[in-house]
Amino acid sequence: MKKRYLLVIILLGFLATVFSGYKLVFNIPEHPQLVTLNENGDSEPLVCFQDSEAAPLDKQGQLGLLVWNIYKQNRSTWNSELTRLSKDAQLLLMQEASLNTDFKTWIFKQGWEGNQVNAFKVMGESAGVINLARSTPNLACGYTEMEPWLRLPKSGIYAQYPLSNGQVLAVVNLHAVNFTYGTNEYQLQLQVLANELSKHVGPIIVAGDFNSWSEARVKVMKQVLTSLGLTEARFSPDNRVRFVTGLPLDHVFYRGLDLKSAKAPISDASDHNPLLLSFSLLQY
Repeated sequence: MKKRYLLVIILLGFLATVFSGYKLVFNIPEHPQLVTLNENGDSEPLVCFQDSEAAPLDKQGQLGLLVWNIYKQNRSTWNSELTRLSKDAQLLLMQEASLNTDFKTWIFKQGWEGNQVNAFKVMGESAGVINLARSTPNLACGYTEMEPWLRLPKSGIYAQYPLSNGQVLAVVNLHAVNFTYGTNEYQLQLQVLANELSKHVGPIIVAGDFNSWSEARVKVMKQVLTSLGLTEARFSPDNRVRFVTGLPLDHVFYRGLDLKSAKAPISDASDHNPLLLSFSLLQY
């Protein structure tokens, strides 16, 4: 009996140590937080950001888009590759972005404005999806969904950007939940953002790392997004990272825009390859 109690005490001590270490490494906000970055630095986190006087996102009716899971900038070539890949883009939608000093320096040096979801902090550095553009959006709101097993949230941003043709572009930047049994949490995360999009009249882009590694997940993803009238972009060349099932993890869906080109080139700067797309506005 004494040995059993001793084993229980040792186990509880081990779990307490692991939990304490977890809390020292990870800091998870109780509610979604959105950090805004501009030439004045970064703001106090909010759930939503608003700017009624935002400038048009596009450049004379053209819209260049870069979508990329940047792997927390863990590889040494991330900054030179990001500079090269973003030179013709007006909007960058990135996942797994770590808001460290080097990344902030790059953002400000390149003249971008940003909104990042602080899904959690790792050793004091915010991690989550980030939108970068040459001007602020009309609206940007942060969303999070907890990973059931890892207990770390995945994040998304719902944003609206004015366009030069008088329309408003709704954008969702998503990093989908990954380790789940079944698709309930996966569908919930997608549906919350789809509910926001269903209220929008005008063009839409939904993009990111969907962690679509199973046929069941692909079915949910396509059902939710095609119900909004969105079309999936087809890439050529298509070097999107794929799971062992052969299914790509990164996707772009759009509505109310003319897709001119969609490429997924190879890059060694992340464990995902970037997606480069070019759109023209309709009624321009």
